[in-house]
Parts: sequence; C-alpha cells; structure tokens
Amino acid sequence: MLTNSGEAYDNDYGGRIKYIMERFKLSEGKAKLLHNISDQFSATAVASLGEPSKTYSETENLDQCKESIRVAAAAGARALQDSGIEKIFVEAFRNAGAAAEGALLATWRYQDLKQKNRQKTECTIDFFNPSADEEWNRGYAKAECQNIARMLAEKPANIKTPMGFSQSAVEILCPCGVSVEIKDRDWMDDKQMIPALAVARGSCHAPLFLELSYCGGSEDDKPVILIGKGMTFDSGGLCLRPCEGMGEHRADVAGGAAIVGIMKALAVLNLPINVNGLIPLMENMPGGAAVKPGDVVLTKTGRSIKIENPAYAGRVTLSSALIHAASFSPCLVINIATLTSGETMAMGSVASPTFSTSDVVWRELKKAAAETGDRVWRMPFWDHFTKNVTELPTVDVDNVGLERGAPLCKAAAFLLEFAPKVDFAYIDISGTGREAEDCPIYYRKGLMTGRPVRTIVQFLSQMACPQDIHSSPC
Repeated sequence: MLTNSGEAYDNDYGGRIKYIMERFKLSEGKAKLLHNISDQFSATAVASLGEPSKTYSETENLDQCKESIRVAAAAGARALQDSGIEKIFVEAFRNAGAAAEGALLATWRYQDLKQKNRQKTECTIDFFNPSADEEWNRGYAKAECQNIARMLAEKPANIKTPMGFSQSAVEILCPCGVSVEIKDRDWMDDKQMIPALAVARGSCHAPLFLELSYCGGSEDDKPVILIGKGMTFDSGGLCLRPCEGMGEHRADVAGGAAIVGIMKALAVLNLPINVNGLIPLMENMPGGAAVKPGDVVLTKTGRSIKIENPAYAGRVTLSSALIHAASFSPCLVINIATLTSGETMAMGSVASPTFSTSDVVWRELKKAAAETGDRVWRMPFWDHFTKNVTELPTVDVDNVGLERGAPLCKAAAFLLEFAPKVDFAYIDISGTGREAEDCPIYYRKGLMTGRPVRTIVQFLSQMACPQDIHSSPC
C-alpha cells in the first residue's frame, strides 16, 4: 500500500511502482531504488513505513508513527544520495516535518577537510508536496540546526580551539539576529570564575566565555538559560586519559555545540521566547600549570571545590557558568553536557539521562523527546548523592565524591549545588551526543549526532506556545 502522494505519483506513470513492488518485500528501514519510472526523475526510492497502525507508545516514550517516517525518509534519501543523485525530493508521508528531519539528518556528511576531488556527492533536499510547506519548513529548520551542532562537534580540536569555536558561533548566529558576546580571560577573572580558569591553566589556548542572546519574547519575560559544556578538547589533564579513544574527547564540546544549534533554530523559527546561552570554552590539558589532583579552588560565592580528579574537570568549569546564570534572573536553567561514561554503560545511545527539579519541566521534556524521537529518561536528584559530594571533612564540594559508583548521579548533584534557585534540568549526552553507534538510520554511523537540538527546540516551542505546540498529527 502506497501513501497518498505515492499513489498519485504512481498513477501518473501507469502504476509501475505497484507492479514492481509486488515482487519485493521491503523491511522497515530499507529502501529500493527504481529506475525508468518517470521521465521527470532519474530514480525513485521506495521505502517501507512498517505497520500502518503505529502511534504514540507510552512504554517506549516515542511517537512511533513519526519515527517510522524519519526512518523511511532517511532510507530513501540516503539510497538516492549514495547513487549519486544531487537533488532529492521527499514526499510528506503522513507528517512532512518528520520526513524533512529524517532526510536531512541522514544525508549529512562532514567533508570540510577533504580535497574537493575526493569529496562525495553533496545533495540538496527539497519538498515534493508544497501543500504542507509550513510543517516541512519547521522540520527542515530543526534538522538543519542539528546538523550545525554536528559540524561543530565533529571538527578536530586543533581547529575548534576556544577562539575557533567562538568565530564559528559568530558566523552562524549573528546573521540571523542572535547576539554573540565573546568574553576573554580578564572578564572571566573579573567575574571570579576561578574554577573554570583553574581548569584552563594547562592549555596554551586562552579560555573564552560565550554569551548568546535571543530575544523573541517581551522585555519583561524572564529568560531560559541554556548552559553547554564547552571543553574543546579534554585530555583528562594530569590524570591523562588512555591514548585509545582519546580523540573522541574533541566531542566534549558537544553540549556547547548543541546550544549554538538551538539558538539558531529559535531565530529561524521566530519563537516568542527569551533565551540566553552560556558556553565556557577551554581545553583540559596536562601543561606545567595544570590543575593537580587534590587542588582546591574557591567559587565566586565563596564555596570551596576540591578537584579530586582533573579528568572530571567539565563539571568544575560548569560551576562557574551556573553561578553566573543567576545574574540573568532566569525562570529555568537547562545544562547540557558530556560529563561521564557511566550513563553510556547504562543506556548507550538510546536515551539521554535527564535530571529535573521540576515535575512540570520533566513532563514537557519527555513529551518533546517522544515527538522528536530523541528520547530522555528521568534520573534522581536524591539527597544521597548530594551528601556524597558535599559532606566532606575539609572542603565544601568534591568533584568526585566520597564513595565509588553512581558517577552520573554524583555529577548531577555537583551541578545542582551551583545552580540558581529556580527550576533546573541537567541532560547528560555522553552516550547520545557524540559519535553515532547504536542509533537510528538517520544518524550516519561514526559521525556526531548533534543531539539533543531538536528535543530542546521542541520543548521551548511547547513552553513559548502552549496553545500551539508546533506538533502536527501523524
């Protein structure tokens, strides 16, 4: 059975597709290339949507209908791209936004550093059903901005130094009306961001602090603050990581990269909301001035942090950003970061563990995640973990904690100690925001995913427009 658009297309050319497909059985996530069907197109890809009765699954926390559309659009678009097609038209299936997301995410490649004659064919994605343009454009914008986050995370560390990342943010955001302010070491020193500056001492690249501002709401509306970890390379410092796999830690800037993608999407979609993005940018390197295991630093508020393990320096840098966030008088703070491999062992790349002090915020995040297919799973802010990082004999807070185990929950408890006294959520993307492994087909294996850009954009859409959550039925 073909979709309505597929049926109309097939009828225009004498029912050839149905005739051919009766002889093949396509499984979900697979596509079949057909040639000589139309004199308008050199090839036609047919992809399976699976069972037609799919809908939202509470058990899976997933809109399975929209996810099957993403998968089908991805399979078809990639089959055409791999055959050398340079312009691909995608039909609406049953939801044009999901189709746009699947096709655009699936065909993204990172080839910026390859010689032109060695680059594979780049293709453009266009819409075959102009009647659903608005829905398509929303999905296209979300996926395009997620691809921006993928590009920023994918760049090698010698190119995306703190200054290199900042320049990219300016080039991406300023043309669409998002304000980008690059603060230097002196400014950070003036703001008493001592923990972040201590971590940055081991690198010859000076730290920077990015302040991004999107003002789509009224002047009186309190902003949402998005904070992204901006470690452009994390070697582990003096607690050096193993050589094998160390290169992947260029993606420890994935949280910051996601913030840039989200801010771009807000501007493109013109959402009526005020959002500020904060990204402390630096490297964690084993230089002569590097922070040492057991060093103690003071925050602006006078609390002492013991850096038990410099390999866990990301949370230390974020403490400075969280304290600074209070100066914006926000209504909500969301922190996105890669802080521990512990969650990777727990959930792999299937879902992002999410901590929230607010049941309402969690409910909306869960709804947004089900809509986008980029799932989240709630984790606890229990007192047990707070005590583990705060009840110490000599300092106020420890970046590792007293006991072994539960590294993810202790990392979240550490962040909560410095968060403003408003609703706070932490999304750990250690398993979901780096290189795609066990992911849907629309993420090319071995490339960065850019998650959770679409989920946060959807969440902010729900928050800004509760009467119109920019979610269309499947």
